[in-house]
Amino acid sequence: MSRRSDSRKYILAALIISLGFSIYTATRPVHDFSSGKPGPQIEFLVADGEIGSSIAQNLAKLGVIKEASVFVNLASTDKRAVGISPGTHKISTHIPAQQALEELLDRKRFTHMVNIVEGSTLSDVLLLISKDANVVGSASKVAKEVSPAFKNPRSSLEGQMFPASYTFAQGTSAKDAITSMVSKFATVANRVGLTSPSGKYSPYQVLTIASMVQIEGDESDYAKVAGVIYNRLRIGMALQLNSTVQYAAGLRGQIALSTNATKIDSLYNTYKYAGLPPTPISNPGEKAILAALHPATHDYLYFITVKPHDTRFTKDYNQFNGWVTEYNKNRQAGLFK
Repeated sequence: MSRRSDSRKYILAALIISLGFSIYTATRPVHDFSSGKPGPQIEFLVADGEIGSSIAQNLAKLGVIKEASVFVNLASTDKRAVGISPGTHKISTHIPAQQALEELLDRKRFTHMVNIVEGSTLSDVLLLISKDANVVGSASKVAKEVSPAFKNPRSSLEGQMFPASYTFAQGTSAKDAITSMVSKFATVANRVGLTSPSGKYSPYQVLTIASMVQIEGDESDYAKVAGVIYNRLRIGMALQLNSTVQYAAGLRGQIALSTNATKIDSLYNTYKYAGLPPTPISNPGEKAILAALHPATHDYLYFITVKPHDTRFTKDYNQFNGWVTEYNKNRQAGLFK
């Protein structure tokens, strides 16, 4: 082969390499901010139901990212992007699209978040909603306008505001905020089987049991506590749960319960009235609901938390009374503070 042919081959190879490099540089995300040099943080609003392209355009408009298309391409390949929640996010400016996605997914960066803890009551939740600057209107006034997922004689939402973290876009109505929490409960209830429990108790009755389990036991004892409740209901024995009386008398959070408190005339007083209270007494989490659906099988009728994280179960009333004495000593010694 001549030298001229060799030179043509080298020229052709160089041309191919050059074209390949051109294609690569044309397709990689060159229109992106470099990492390590973020600008000031801003509050970035993601509207409820906002699509990814709109989020990307707003990110670019506010100087968070350099070009919207880079974020759109990233979001289309990263499945986590669907987890971007509506609400106000604290986010850095002049950052790569990848970092913007990470910051939008970081729940610690929410500036307006309503955290509903397990065991909170309806009144607790309505108060938290009313304190959210992004929510408009009085939650307590519109709560009755929201239909519960589980219909009940009192049309009560108690127990049906699912414990979770919620973020609401600016201008969200109090009614919509409440509705979203009830909708979340309905989704979870359907997923865990609460909408069609086995046995003779209705979904609402099982929910009521779960609300008591949530307050009465440690997580490791939920199924045992549920078993005691079902055992007592089966033989017509009063539940005699402090939590229901505390709910009725506004004494939640108190360790001890006076003899006078157990005499109040309320259908929530399970010392005075046998059977279940008329509504749940708290918003139970998923684990408490599952315990009410799948209680432990045993013959216990009594239980008491003798000291923190030491809950004991028995069918013997005399043994139970002995534990009550031990509990009183521990309480006086300050173990429950």
